[in-house]
Amino acid sequence: MAEPVPLYDVAIAGLGPTGAMLANLLGAAGRSVLVLEKETGVFPLPRAIHFDGEVLRVLQSVGLRDEVLAIARPGTQGMHFVNAAGQTMLIRGGTAALGPHGGANNYYFHQPELEAVLRAGLARYPQVDVRLGHELAAIATQDDSALLQVRHAGGTETLRARYAVGCDGARSPVRQHMGSPLVDLGLRQPWLVFDVLLRQPVDLPDHTVQYCDPRRPMTYCNVVGARRRWEIMVLPDDDRAALVQPASLWRLVAPWVTPEQAKHERAAIYTFHSVIAEGWRAGRLLLAGDACHQTPPFLGQGMCAGIRDAANLAWKLDAVLAGRAPEGLLDTYESERKPHVRALIELAVRLGGIIQTTDAAEAAARDARFAAGRPEVFELPPQLLGAGAFDPQGQAVAGRPFPQPRLRDGRLLDELLGRRSAVIGRRDALQAAAPATTERWRRSDAIVIDQPEPGIEAWLDAHDAQAVILRPDRYIVGVARTGPELDRISQYLPVAP
Repeated sequence: MAEPVPLYDVAIAGLGPTGAMLANLLGAAGRSVLVLEKETGVFPLPRAIHFDGEVLRVLQSVGLRDEVLAIARPGTQGMHFVNAAGQTMLIRGGTAALGPHGGANNYYFHQPELEAVLRAGLARYPQVDVRLGHELAAIATQDDSALLQVRHAGGTETLRARYAVGCDGARSPVRQHMGSPLVDLGLRQPWLVFDVLLRQPVDLPDHTVQYCDPRRPMTYCNVVGARRRWEIMVLPDDDRAALVQPASLWRLVAPWVTPEQAKHERAAIYTFHSVIAEGWRAGRLLLAGDACHQTPPFLGQGMCAGIRDAANLAWKLDAVLAGRAPEGLLDTYESERKPHVRALIELAVRLGGIIQTTDAAEAAARDARFAAGRPEVFELPPQLLGAGAFDPQGQAVAGRPFPQPRLRDGRLLDELLGRRSAVIGRRDALQAAAPATTERWRRSDAIVIDQPEPGIEAWLDAHDAQAVILRPDRYIVGVARTGPELDRISQYLPVAP
């Protein structure tokens, strides 16, 4: 008799940052997870180099905050857009001060080190089955599961999971199987990425610089430690094969560094894309990260967007698998995440229009527009969910992340809340809730706090609220000013039908 095919809760194709983050989140929730990764080890060269405060908060939620802070540095001076005359036109703010998520707003890192931390984190969960050197070859779906044909050195085998998530990159076979089309948002441009390791101290900027020179647009990044990166726009007349040769590379960066001062680590030409998929879920199959959206790197938000996907999707998969929520909750994943992803991509495309100007007259007109005043300072689009699993009725804070203050005992708020829903409010307000409401809190496994600390009391005062309800991903379900309003917004907490 044939051996029964194992049934996992979730299968993940791809063990890059998005897949590894999703596996950690589901592992922390106690879910059985199969991770398929066709490579046998971490890709050793630099790729993503930036994450933000919300991403650090997600990493904190699976107990990896300290490990990640040990390999990252805060970006204290932001990003400066400088024209050919050396004038700063535009600045994205940066600070090492604690932001709303309980960390700095920006960090720089070396991706292989981050991936090593995430993979080591998975070793904590015996029910997470990581299979390196295993490639997803084919998918079929049944009413209750997805069938995965897996190819590896020993042959092929078929495995099953109740849900399968494609975290398998820009060419995603899972997306192709689902038939989810990509919508192009308007930027497709080849750039040369050149990474070096400094051999000695060099007088280079501490912050990221976008050199908006029409003769050759470039980006400089102070990564972490001795690591530095230049991104160099490929022009139509360039010989691409010659461009990646050492002589060409060092000539391009000669104003800043020489081969005596730095070691060549990697040079590769990439095409920067701006695309977003239509259809992130098809029954038992879902997409996350580059499989469903790709952005130019001018904001450093590509990996961040994938980590946000994982945080949004993980608690919903867990709630559905636990029977606390109907399967339709998974349909809120795309509707919630896509608007913010699209806003980020569109801003990156607009910035690309500033950076990539190669016409001298257009560049002069651009410079004149910015020269009219002091350098403009801009921030990222606000972290706001699209329509989904929260109260939409006129509350400006609903669908936004709740801040993470430090508590009187020294802990950060999420260390108290864990990965659970939370009902936080003044005791009188919570005691006035209807019995059916308090029962819903219990059934949804929400933590209830009826003596909020001063910082949270101040937040409630500032929003004229008696209580606030938070989702496991720390986004706000809604705020309540009255007992009936608390009863109403509590209906958004997922419980078994």
